[in-house]
Amino acid sequence: MQPKTLALVAHDHKKNALLNWVKAHQPTLQQCKLVATGTTGAMLSEHTGLAITRYQSGPLGGDQQIGALIAEGSLDALFFFWDPLNPAPHDPDVKALLRLCSVWNVPVACNEATADMLVTSPLFLSADYQVQKPQY
Repeated sequence: MQPKTLALVAHDHKKNALLNWVKAHQPTLQQCKLVATGTTGAMLSEHTGLAITRYQSGPLGGDQQIGALIAEGSLDALFFFWDPLNPAPHDPDVKALLRLCSVWNVPVACNEATADMLVTSPLFLSADYQVQKPQY
């Protein structure tokens, strides 16, 4: 079985929350292929030692690179700790990324509570569970 591919993304004010969450779930996450936007990926890799493929920073196209993974059917889940109280200049890109998760039925967690529920589900690493992809 191929490892699940997970994307890790966080806005500036949520990077520490994502780092703490990744550390808490590191034994599970190290079984997965991890990708992240630039700054977030660098921080996570530096503080956890996890192998993380880094794309561009979100505002420079990283959100769209992760969106391309979704559209290609190459992403199994998105963990995006976004900051709803501080609008970012690339909000349209963020909205497009979240929209793609809905279009292609990709599990997405936008806060710690949902991320905890998702990563601790017995279905999370199960080879028996296959997410149903819509046929358009």
